[in-house]
Amino acid sequence: MLDDRKRKILQAIINDYVSTAEPIGSRTIARKYDLGVSPATIRNEMADLELLGYLEQLHTSSGRIPSAKGYRFYVDSLLSRPSITENEMNLISNWYSAKARRIEEVFQETARIISRMTHNISLVLAPQISQSNFRYMQFLPLDEQRVIVVIVTDSGFVENKIIDIPPGTTFEELQRVALAINNKLAGLSIDSIKSSVFREIKRDVIPDTALFEAALDVINNALTIDKKEKLYLGGTTQLLNQPEFRDVEKMKNILLMLEEEQLLCDILHDQDAEGVVVKIGHENKYSGIKDCSMVQATYRIDGQVIGTIAVLGPTRMEYGKIMALLEFMHSHLGELLKKFKM
Repeated sequence: MLDDRKRKILQAIINDYVSTAEPIGSRTIARKYDLGVSPATIRNEMADLELLGYLEQLHTSSGRIPSAKGYRFYVDSLLSRPSITENEMNLISNWYSAKARRIEEVFQETARIISRMTHNISLVLAPQISQSNFRYMQFLPLDEQRVIVVIVTDSGFVENKIIDIPPGTTFEELQRVALAINNKLAGLSIDSIKSSVFREIKRDVIPDTALFEAALDVINNALTIDKKEKLYLGGTTQLLNQPEFRDVEKMKNILLMLEEEQLLCDILHDQDAEGVVVKIGHENKYSGIKDCSMVQATYRIDGQVIGTIAVLGPTRMEYGKIMALLEFMHSHLGELLKKFKM
């Protein structure tokens, strides 16, 4: 545990370094922050904080910068987390209203909003259809010869296809087919729907083979589409503006990692705790982001985890602002996605 003076000095150093990206000296802290002690006392305390592992000194004559341990103590014990402002909430809501018309656009806009508001890389992991439950099938009239068959899952995914209406089939019969399928499949996970269920539906309630085969074809499309989660990135060039990444080799390694979608998905899945999680420096298992921090949160619909949102940036990031934004976004995104289920 750190005494009150050391805590205040560490907090002042981190706040200043996040803003300036420049090593901090004792005179700077004495001048900017009213701590009631002399620069010499601050210098001694900074030396102690360095010995304890909370600060680092890049060069003998330079000031100090926070270490990963210092950032961890800051996030866990010193951080006064701001809340997102009402103006920012309205800005986010209006952004979605203007640009998100399809569920894919919701995820795209989420990545864009987070990167622009944090000036870091954003990652949004969209749900797998295989983890979703069948909600309903519906036939929508297109013209006298064709209908659109729509399948909706509980996480908002939609699969649709235009099919020809079998000769002599009425729209009432189409509705009966949809009702029979919905009664059998509603609530079942996509992964658990087997061919035996289809045979049972066909045998018991759907005598029209052509109509059944058309409906089955749409369901199979939903079952066999790429079941990998979709990853949306925002602001991938934001790191180029960060002084920590002026090293070309370091930046190249990160950009190469960002091209490995499955690796990024694995990184985002590596979260056991609830709520907003912060991983700093070497707490990230993947060597390519040992110089970075990642703040991430899951988002849910009706209590079910649907996906993950995250911010990737230098360890010198505005943790409070980012954590507040992700807390708001993870609840707002769940509510927004519900609208696409209607």
